[in-house]
Amino acid sequence: MQALPEWLTDNRETGTLATLLSPASTRPLEALAAESRAITMRRFGRTMTLYAPLYLSNYCSSGCAYCGFASDRKTPRRRLEPDDIRRELDALKKLGISDILLLTGERTAAADFDYLQRSVAIAAEKMQKVSVEAFPMSIAEYKTLADCGCTGITIYQETYNRERYEALHRWGPKKDFIDRLETPARALEGGIKSVGLGVLLGLSDPVEDAMSLYRHIRYLGRTYWRAGMSLSFPRMRPQTGGYESPFPVDDHLLARMIFAFRIALPDTELVLSTRESATFRDGMAGLGITRMSIESRTTVGGYYDNEEATDKTTKENSDQGQFEICDDRTAKEFCAALRSQNIVPIFKNWEPVYNGPSLSLKS
Repeated sequence: MQALPEWLTDNRETGTLATLLSPASTRPLEALAAESRAITMRRFGRTMTLYAPLYLSNYCSSGCAYCGFASDRKTPRRRLEPDDIRRELDALKKLGISDILLLTGERTAAADFDYLQRSVAIAAEKMQKVSVEAFPMSIAEYKTLADCGCTGITIYQETYNRERYEALHRWGPKKDFIDRLETPARALEGGIKSVGLGVLLGLSDPVEDAMSLYRHIRYLGRTYWRAGMSLSFPRMRPQTGGYESPFPVDDHLLARMIFAFRIALPDTELVLSTRESATFRDGMAGLGITRMSIESRTTVGGYYDNEEATDKTTKENSDQGQFEICDDRTAKEFCAALRSQNIVPIFKNWEPVYNGPSLSLKS
């Protein structure tokens, strides 16, 4: 078994975060929230960057126990063809979306690198910013994606506990713990400008995973100091297969985790998706979170289909996907909630020149 990298077991830099997340911490949540809010206002202002996910394919070759797209699920499989992708992007643009995250399952013959490359190129023609959440790739493949207009990748380690990871990833390419761990560095070497990291909270001890996530982003920040970094905090949600979390994370712990990361990493973008409730997301806006998804669909496509749907049942059925979302507000409703807190929703704050390859980010 390949040895773990030294940075993953190095505790020298985790002091602040460890103290804030410790069950013995004497810092009340309200005090952490106030400090986190002050840092967020100073570094990011009263803004919230918005994006939407677009699932290109639900074909998958891996057997993740917690995923509705695992290869042993009876979920009907499909992928978007070029005309489908263009229709979905047009539907998203009608919502004001300029920042898109393209998603697939693990690499398959039906949705391989060539398919993803073509999809990125199509999206870059219509969207101002294109990111990808897909299977691990080589440096050369990431360079090709950057050349096509991909600016960022999101890839979660899911859990940094190697034993839990081995048990949860039953078969397939995702079972390779080290390969996945090294993926963000390969992407940055290939010219991708930003990486998004995260763990799926509930798969393993959440505090231990949070500490490893912190070590990972600190390592990347030292090595690729010109790169953009973001962190996400997804919790387990109901999904096909019925996997139940053995390590449930309540709202109090998730809020403490968000505040602690904001205090420890004042300049890092913190992301919260529609997995969370409208009440929780509204509460976190301005307190630490600086980027959120809106109008999410976890089906393949789903935006054009939802736009065309004329009855409530059809729309509800179109929302059955990889997992159940919780905040199902429209973009208009969500933006109104932000503005009621004097937070400005940001759909675009860059120019298309941002897209494309960059020089090596390594110092």
